[in-house]
Amino acid sequence: MDLAYLAELPKEEFVLRRQRVFEQMQDNSALIVFTETEKRRNNDCDYLFRADSYFWYLTGFNEPQSALLLIKKEGLCRSILFLRERDPLMETWHGKRLGVAQAPSVLNMNEAFGITQIQAIFAEKMQNLTACYYAQGWQTWGDAIVQSCFDEVIDWRPMLSEMRLIKSEAEIALIQQACHISALAHIRAMKQTRPNRYELEIEGEIQHEFSRFGARFPAYNSIVASGENACILHYNDNNAVLQDGDLLLIDAGAEFAHYAGDITRTFPINGKFNEAQRALYQLVLDSMKAAVKYLVPNSSFKAANEVAMEVMTDGLLALGILKGEREMLLAEKAVKRFYLHSLGHWLGLDVHDVGDYGQEKDRPLQIGMVLTVEPGLYIPSDADVPEQYKGIGIRIEDNLLITEYGNKNLTSGCPKEIADIEAIMANH
Repeated sequence: MDLAYLAELPKEEFVLRRQRVFEQMQDNSALIVFTETEKRRNNDCDYLFRADSYFWYLTGFNEPQSALLLIKKEGLCRSILFLRERDPLMETWHGKRLGVAQAPSVLNMNEAFGITQIQAIFAEKMQNLTACYYAQGWQTWGDAIVQSCFDEVIDWRPMLSEMRLIKSEAEIALIQQACHISALAHIRAMKQTRPNRYELEIEGEIQHEFSRFGARFPAYNSIVASGENACILHYNDNNAVLQDGDLLLIDAGAEFAHYAGDITRTFPINGKFNEAQRALYQLVLDSMKAAVKYLVPNSSFKAANEVAMEVMTDGLLALGILKGEREMLLAEKAVKRFYLHSLGHWLGLDVHDVGDYGQEKDRPLQIGMVLTVEPGLYIPSDADVPEQYKGIGIRIEDNLLITEYGNKNLTSGCPKEIADIEAIMANH
């Protein structure tokens, strides 16, 4: 097997990112970013560590208790890393550390110091500087260190979020791989689903495929929701028995080299859509296809979502789920009774990635943005609708890259047409 898990961004990418930050900083200023600390799961067991996405974006460094300090003074720019010292005993128990001596050459930094020295060295470096960029309350363990030198700070999140929103070619390649692995996992789930298995068993099949192709972690807690559980948007109990005749909604994505995939598919547990399921599923799919045409440069989430809601309104009227005058229903956004969320979100180092959406998500889309498109319909069992549609939840989600030609579907390898889904399930 190709050892895809060894993939990573070139070191030069992090240097260029820091250079872009320096270009936006005031002269005689500093910018400091702290990473995550280790988090206790229970008693003496910690969750597996993952770096803060902003910190990793500028360093490519994945150890806890670290901080990056950028200083721009009289036109000169320096990158300084604070990190844990080497400790043979602790490394025997918990794994190797990079250490102060190797950090500058490995990570292309000007200097490195032990994290225990940060209070004193930060104060020393801040002398005669007039401004500090810092995200108050983001990583709270750094607040006291910064506040000891600066009463007021400039929030770096708008600057770094805007940088993260437009992906480089190297980032796109990693996101594409995350999406590819995610697609393989969803296909495996379709093949392994059958009545009387548990939701958590299917979650295990998904995780198996993630690990098999070098993605150790999911990008978020996998949603494996059968029957009416699919009407709970962020359901993750994943403990119900799969019932013959129900649908199974799976929202799951791999994290590959820190970048997220995010796919949702909904399919019949017994391999065949019934008439009501087929009608609702096709309606969600049609709304998705209509919306995708508007997810292109200089359009917006808002424009695409309006089209999706129009398609869904017409379809729900035809099925007798919505009642009334079409224009009034559109004006009132009546479809939001059953379509509870927005059309999509940014995707990148975080599954709900950072970046400004504009007012009502009307920001013009730009080349290099990566986003999700995920219309859905959720009809609870107590809804006042025809009986055959009660208790059905359906969502379909793909990941798109905005390009100069419109968009590219990064998750096209995961089937979503009814005939394709039924064919996959019929053969296994």
